[in-house]
Amino acid sequence: MKLGVNIDHVATLRQARGTSYPDPLAAAKICAKAGAVSITVHLREDRRHIQDSDVYLLSKACPIPINLEMANSEEIVRIALDVKPAEVCLVPEKRQELTTEGGLDVIGNFQALEKTVKRLQDNGSVVSLFVEPDEKIIASSAKTGARVVELHTGSFCDATDPEKAERLLQKLIAGAKCAHALGLQVNAGHGINLDNITSILKIPHLDTLNIGHSIIARAVFQGLENAVREMLAAMSEYKA
Repeated sequence: MKLGVNIDHVATLRQARGTSYPDPLAAAKICAKAGAVSITVHLREDRRHIQDSDVYLLSKACPIPINLEMANSEEIVRIALDVKPAEVCLVPEKRQELTTEGGLDVIGNFQALEKTVKRLQDNGSVVSLFVEPDEKIIASSAKTGARVVELHTGSFCDATDPEKAERLLQKLIAGAKCAHALGLQVNAGHGINLDNITSILKIPHLDTLNIGHSIIARAVFQGLENAVREMLAAMSEYKA
């Protein structure tokens, strides 16, 4: 299993003071040195952290592939078509949210998503859909032509009641099995940290975990390279 590191919150620190530092590209290079296989950045419509210039610079200078998270917004789609990142992950987006909340409504927005998936994949980017572990949603995701689903692990990671957490984990396990059976690559992300990673490793067929906030937070105390290596060490026990 591979690790993709989301560096949005490196840019959050920079934007908080309007400085030129910390530099997301420098962070990406450290993550690559530590063993990450990809770098995730979310170009939000409100540009609260990652900026257009970051996306263009990373696309040219990042030593490992870029996974561009984005809403199905025509403005952002045009940027993705121009940049041609290795992977695009389509996510829902609300201006008032602190972070992405829940998965895409693939069924309700099927035609719009199908069109965007085709445009992006015809342009050379592999498209992933960020979804809840629901079999109907996963089946609809496959029908859009997307090659990857990223299972939303946030509800499980945030659950404090053990029984509820176990139910949510079982849904993730069933969702991964469903996606794999449909020929989709299975990624997962949201809320994953060193405290819950052992449970996440129970999910079968995982290709990549995309983790950001907890690694950047850990880096405050451990340094970024150590924080990435620490997560990779925790992931090393995975058996698909």
